[in-house]
Amino acid sequence: MSLRPTLDFLLFQWLGVESLTQRTRFAEHSRETFDAVLDTCERIARDKYAPFNRLVDTQEPHFDGEKVILPQATHDAHKAYAESGMLSAAQDYQIGGMQLPYCVEASANAFFAMASVSIGSGLLTTGNANLLMVHGTPTQRDVFAKNEFSGRWSGTMCLSEPQAGSSLSDVVTRAVPDGADFEHDPLGPRYRLKGNKMWISSGEHELTENIIHLVLAKIPGPDGKLIAGTRGISLFIVPKRLVNAGGELTGERNDVALAGLNHKLGWRGTTNTLLNFGEGKYPVAGADGGPYGNGAGAVGYLVGQPHEGLRCMFHMMNEARIGVGIAATMLGMAGYHAALDYAKNRPQGRPVGAGGKDASQPQVRIIEHADVKRMLLAQKAYCEGALALELYCARLVDEQHTGETQAADDARLLLEVLTPIAKSWPSEWCLEANSLAIQVHGGYGYTRDFPVEQYWRDNRLNMIHEGTHGIQAMDLLGRKVLMEEGRGLALLGQRVQVTVANAGAASALQAHAQQLAAAWQQVISATRAAWSTGQPGEALANAVPYMQAFGHTVLAWIWLDVACAALSADPDQAMPATVGRLAASRYFFHYELPKIGAWLQVVASRDRTCADLVQEAF
Repeated sequence: MSLRPTLDFLLFQWLGVESLTQRTRFAEHSRETFDAVLDTCERIARDKYAPFNRLVDTQEPHFDGEKVILPQATHDAHKAYAESGMLSAAQDYQIGGMQLPYCVEASANAFFAMASVSIGSGLLTTGNANLLMVHGTPTQRDVFAKNEFSGRWSGTMCLSEPQAGSSLSDVVTRAVPDGADFEHDPLGPRYRLKGNKMWISSGEHELTENIIHLVLAKIPGPDGKLIAGTRGISLFIVPKRLVNAGGELTGERNDVALAGLNHKLGWRGTTNTLLNFGEGKYPVAGADGGPYGNGAGAVGYLVGQPHEGLRCMFHMMNEARIGVGIAATMLGMAGYHAALDYAKNRPQGRPVGAGGKDASQPQVRIIEHADVKRMLLAQKAYCEGALALELYCARLVDEQHTGETQAADDARLLLEVLTPIAKSWPSEWCLEANSLAIQVHGGYGYTRDFPVEQYWRDNRLNMIHEGTHGIQAMDLLGRKVLMEEGRGLALLGQRVQVTVANAGAASALQAHAQQLAAAWQQVISATRAAWSTGQPGEALANAVPYMQAFGHTVLAWIWLDVACAALSADPDQAMPATVGRLAASRYFFHYELPKIGAWLQVVASRDRTCADLVQEAF
C-alpha cells in the first residue's frame, strides 16, 4: 500500500497546492517539479531508510571512549538525504536551495518519517539553519547555516537541563564574555559557556565533520548573578569543532563533551545525549591567547541580542512542532498500513450467520470481521486526518511567507492557534492508532516478528518532546485562544463556518455539518466559561481535556472539508478511495466527535477534582 495517492489527493485536489506556482517565489515550479521531488524522496526512503528500520532499533548508538558509533546504514541514509537537497529545500536558489513550498517539503519528508523515523531526516539541522537565516548575522549565515544546508555540518537545539526539564525559567547554563574585545569576533560576540544540557538529539556522532549546537544560556548581570526567569535567556552558536570566519575547521575541539547516551524506549537509532559545556575536557585558549584558566568554558557566539534567546529559539521550536506532528502521523500511518496488510492476509474465525458460526465452513480473513474493520477505520481516520491537518498547517506557512498582506497575517495567527494541535493531536491519537495496529495483529503484534510494536515504541516519545502534552494544552488555553483579543480563535471559527456551509449543500454531509457547527459552539462556550472568573489556576486546571476537545473539533472540521473535496472530485463515489475517505469522515463524526462533551464539561465547570487533591491522598 502506497502513501503517494493520499498525498497527491491532499496536496493537489484538496489544498490546490499547484496554484502556488503563480506566486513569484514558486514561479519556476510546476506540478511536474513537485512530483519529481516526491518521487525522489519516496525512492530514497524506500531504498535507504525502510530496509534498515529494525536494524537501527536493535543496533543502538554506542560510545567507544572516543566517538559515538552508528550503523553504516545511518551514514548511507544521511548521505543520500543530504545529496537530495532536502536540507535546503525551502531556501533561495542563490544559496543552493530549491525554493519549494513548505507543504511540498513537508510531504516529501513524510516518506522518511514513515520509512524510519529513528534514522532521522535532518529536521533539527534544517530548523537550526533556518533559525540562523532569520536571526543570525551575515557571517553566521554564511559560515554555519549554509554548511548545514549542504550537509557538511549538522545542527542541534540545546534547551533542557537535567534539573530543569521543560522549565526554561530554571536554566542555569551561563555565558560570560571571552576577553575584553569579545564583541568584535567576526563570527559574533564571543562568550564562554558552562553548564549541562540533557535530551539532546544527535548531540554527538560522526555523520558530519562538525555539529553546530544552538544553546540557551544566561548572561550574568552586573552583580554576577543570573537573571531570574526566561527574560535572562540568550542564544549561542556553540560548534563541536572550532571554525574560522571562512568556514574552515581550525583543528581545535571546542569544550563540548559527551557525558552520556540516553537509552530510550524508541527512536533508538537516533543518538540522544547529555552534553557538558565547559567542563575542561577539551580546554580552549582564551581569545587573548591566554591559558585555559583565563576565560574557561566552551566557545559560543551570540545570536541576535542578549536576553532575546527564547524568542529566537521559538522560531525553531514552532517549526519543530509541526515536524513532530508529521513524525507522529507517519508512525501511525506505518502501523495502519502494516495492520491493513495483515488483516487482508490472516485467516481466522468465521462470520456470524443467522444460526451462529458454522465450524464446517472455511475460515475468513480477519478484515471481514466488524470489529477489525472498526479498528482499521479508526486508524485511517486518525492518521489520514492528522496528515491532512499537518499539510493544512504547512500550507499556512506558505501563505504567511508569500501571501498578500492580510492573508499572510491571518495565516500567521491561525498557525499560532493550530500549532499546539498540530503537535499534540497526532502524538496522542496516532499513538492510539499504533496501539490498535498491535491489537489487529493479536499476539503476534506484541512480538518483534512484526514491526508494529516498534512503531508504538517510537511514537510514544512524541507526546513528550518539543513541549509535553500538558505544556501544549496550557499554551493553547492559556495563551493562543486569547491572543489579540481572541482574533485567532475567531479566524478559525470563520473557516469552520465556511466548511459547514459547503458541506450543508451536500445531502450526504448535512448532518455532519450541523454536528460540527454545534461542536464549535461547545468549544467557544467552554472557552468563555473556563475564563469567566479570570483566574488562570481555575481556567487551566483542565487544560488537557480542553485541548483534546479542541483537537477533536479541529479534526472533525478537517475531515468534513476533505469529504467536501472528495465528493467534488468524485460525486458518484465511483472510486474506492472516495468511499474510504467518506467512511473515515463518517467514523470520526459517529465515534469520535461525541467524546468532546465529557471533556468540555470539566472545562466549563472548572472542575477541581484533580487540582485540589492533596498529595497524601495518592
